[in-house]
Amino acid sequence: MAKIVVGVDGSDPSRDALAWALEEARLRGAEVVAVHAWEAAASMLEPGPAPGFDLVGVAPLEEGAQALVDQVVEEVARAHPGTTVERRAEAGPPVDVLVDAARDADLLVVGSRGHGSIASLLLGSVSQQLAHRAPCPLLIHRRTD
Repeated sequence: MAKIVVGVDGSDPSRDALAWALEEARLRGAEVVAVHAWEAAASMLEPGPAPGFDLVGVAPLEEGAQALVDQVVEEVARAHPGTTVERRAEAGPPVDVLVDAARDADLLVVGSRGHGSIASLLLGSVSQQLAHRAPCPLLIHRRTD
């Protein structure tokens, strides 16, 4: 069975990308894997609390990340019945997490935020980095309306 991996971060462009992926999956008879990457602050991963801060641990971040991907999938999937979606929240930099998730995929889909050229040059975008590192075909979904 074909597999479509889609990056989900809660933004409107990622919701649009998920909707596109669900429709494409229906047409191809493919499975969809929605992936949300999250990162903990470096100080949270070091032994002992950072000065002046209480260390709450990583579990709440992990739970929040999973809740986000679950909520987005529930909302978007209502308009696209019949396609099941595997939901993953994984720790790590977004590009690394998406590359790993797409290693056995037929297609990787991400939304485009539409940053201007200066912001893209200064910040670098996930979609730009994936264009160089994706292990399968990449579709950068841009809203056209």
